[in-house]
This record gives sequence, C-alpha cells and structure tokens, in this order.
Amino acid sequence: MARVVLASSSPYRAELLGRLGLAFEQLSPDIDETRYNAEPARDYVVRLAREKCAVVAATHPDALVIGSDQCSAHNGEVLGKPHTEARAIAQLARAAGQCVTLWTAVALHDPADGTITTRCVPTRVHFRSLTPAAIRRYVQTERPLDCAGAFRAEGLGITLFERIEGDDPNALIGLPLIALTELLGNAGVALP
Repeated sequence: MARVVLASSSPYRAELLGRLGLAFEQLSPDIDETRYNAEPARDYVVRLAREKCAVVAATHPDALVIGSDQCSAHNGEVLGKPHTEARAIAQLARAAGQCVTLWTAVALHDPADGTITTRCVPTRVHFRSLTPAAIRRYVQTERPLDCAGAFRAEGLGITLFERIEGDDPNALIGLPLIALTELLGNAGVALP
C-alpha cells in the first residue's frame, strides 16, 4: 500500500483518520481558503478539499493524500470560522432554534493514476432554542473561534443541539469516514 498523508492541520481529523488503523503522516497545506463570490457551500468545501489534496500531492506524488474541509450554511448564507467572540455569538444567535447544514468534503489523491476523487457529506444540525446567556457561556467556555458555524460537536457544542440528521457522524467532526473508506477501497486499500 502507498504511503498515506493527511493534508490537514486539524487534530480532530487526525484522530478520526487514526480510527481506520492506517499509518499516516500529517502535513498542513498552504492554500488560500477565500470563498469565491456567491460560491455555494457544497462547491466551496469540495474545492478546498481538492486544493488541499492537490497541494500536498504535488510534493508527495507517490502517496495516497487525503484532503478535507467543512463549512456551515444557514438559509443560503455560508457560516465560516468566526475568528472573533462577537462573530461566534452572532452566528449561534442566528442558528438558535434553526437548522444549520454542515457540508464536509473529502478528497483522495490516488498515486496509481494521479486522479483526485471527492465526496461531500451533508449533516443537518437542529439547534435548541438558546438564550443569549447560554450562547455567551458556551463561546467563553469552548472558544470555538476556529470552527465552522462557531461550535465543536466533539465538545460542549453537542449541548446546543436538539438533534442531528446525517449519514456519517464523523462528518460532523470534520472527516466523513464512510465516504473516505469508499474512496480508499476504490484505490485498492483493504479495510476490514
């Protein structure tokens, strides 16, 4: 089997990939993550996952390279990483009592033929009604400033939800393992 490289700096994605029992190295790709004007959320994360994969594959052409990205969307608006406490609070206030869709894309570079294949998995998160005080407490406690949609489902963010709808619970955290297992199988990687 070819060497496996995860094109991501996320410790959560590394932890998820580790669940598959594959030996891998992790490299942080340097790409411009600016969203194109009016680019749909799904297209945006697929493009970023593909670009992360391609950047790392350019210097590691003999490796199976995995790229992934994620964003949230609510009523047609893409909710990126808030980066500030005020924006995180505003994002969660808009999401309270609403449904937000997380789009999680995964891309795989196959060194056998140089192709990059992608999959994108939607997850619908239904938020509880949240008071301004609860939102502030959450943001101050968890500091989800680098998270799409301003929450960490793998942490206290789960307390904000009423229910989750999706085909892969791992997609919510940032790496859709069911889709990735399919891509790896197509590339000849046998997983149990």
